[in-house]
Amino acid sequence: MKNFLKKLIGLDKEEVRIAEESALLDAKELEHLKKRDPKAYATKRKEPWVNVIDVKVNKENVRNGFFELDWNEFFILELRRAGYGEEGDLEEEIVDRWFRDVVYQMLEQEGQDTSRGAGYINVVPIDKGKSSVS
Repeated sequence: MKNFLKKLIGLDKEEVRIAEESALLDAKELEHLKKRDPKAYATKRKEPWVNVIDVKVNKENVRNGFFELDWNEFFILELRRAGYGEEGDLEEEIVDRWFRDVVYQMLEQEGQDTSRGAGYINVVPIDKGKSSVS
């Protein structure tokens, strides 16, 4: 009976129009978000995202430096599924394991020695969801 009344007064067509308009607005919002904030875009779509924010090199010793990375929760989930971490591991430790693998793979592909020592990551929790990493 409810659907019959909707058809009778044309409300069914109005609901379809509103749904299509809403989908179009969501698509435009996502496209805008994709350009303005790629991390938020990926997070909204529940997709893994990681990015290199900065690279620092010690001017006095070029062998020392670090990469500053940013990621979303879905990237961490993907890394956990791939075996880089377990429940209770800090996100920074999980990302560090993955990043070391990436670096070692690059060294192997270039025929470089991968048996040399690597640096370490020092994680100091500061506040909810934030840590100092050095």
